[in-house]
Amino acid sequence: MPRYLLSLLAVVFGSALIAAGFNLFLIPVRLLSGGVSGLAMLASYFTPLSVSLLYLLLNIPLLLAGWFQLGRRFITLSIASVTAATWLIELIPVKPLVSDTLLASVFGGVLVGIGSGISFRAGGSSGGFDILGSIISRRRDFPIGSVLVSLNALVILAAGYLENNWNIALASMLSMYVTGRVVDFIHISHIKVTVFIVTNRTDEMLQELLALQRGVTKIRTEGAYSHTEKDMLMTVTTRYELAELKRIVKKSDPQAFVNIVETVGVMGSFRKG
Repeated sequence: MPRYLLSLLAVVFGSALIAAGFNLFLIPVRLLSGGVSGLAMLASYFTPLSVSLLYLLLNIPLLLAGWFQLGRRFITLSIASVTAATWLIELIPVKPLVSDTLLASVFGGVLVGIGSGISFRAGGSSGGFDILGSIISRRRDFPIGSVLVSLNALVILAAGYLENNWNIALASMLSMYVTGRVVDFIHISHIKVTVFIVTNRTDEMLQELLALQRGVTKIRTEGAYSHTEKDMLMTVTTRYELAELKRIVKKSDPQAFVNIVETVGVMGSFRKG
């Protein structure tokens, strides 16, 4: 099965989890999710418009902005996620699985976080503030989930003021926090690793590695025991892209020696993934 099709299926599955989190936990007790979906929920509580319609309308300008900032593949998958979520929010009945507000906020946040995290891992997003979070995290070295929690503070303030019920607002804040933590657990692109590759097939491997748009440093080395000269390639990448890098190494030189270490920080030029 083509890789893009697998990504598309993963995004749709993530959208199903998001829609289930909304309709089975958050909406029945009038809690809010984060970002655009939270705004859509808040507006739907005070207007006759449906959550799904508002969710779609509010996402359109952000998807257009992301088209120019984040790349067409990312936004194409994000459009698929928003479209699927819009349809599934209409399809899944609004039926509370729990009556306790605290349980609803936690389990709703977990489902939404897993769904959003899966969308990120597949190469897209669930739309809305996720797109803003991706733009900010690529320009500044912040975890995406933490960025989303910060952006959602405005939604919480609006909910507390309009609902005149700070219990609901604070429970919504808990749900958003849980969502952000789950997203960070699943989407690990802000965690960087340094990879050292000792190989005899330098040119072939460099051709593949440079396609990842990461900087690669070539160092001439000599084996202390064999006195055989080889090249060592050093590159910094993210844990999210590590699987693709391993595939390249195995394809280019199955006999290569590879050392992978977690990187505490990076200074200088580093293209965000």
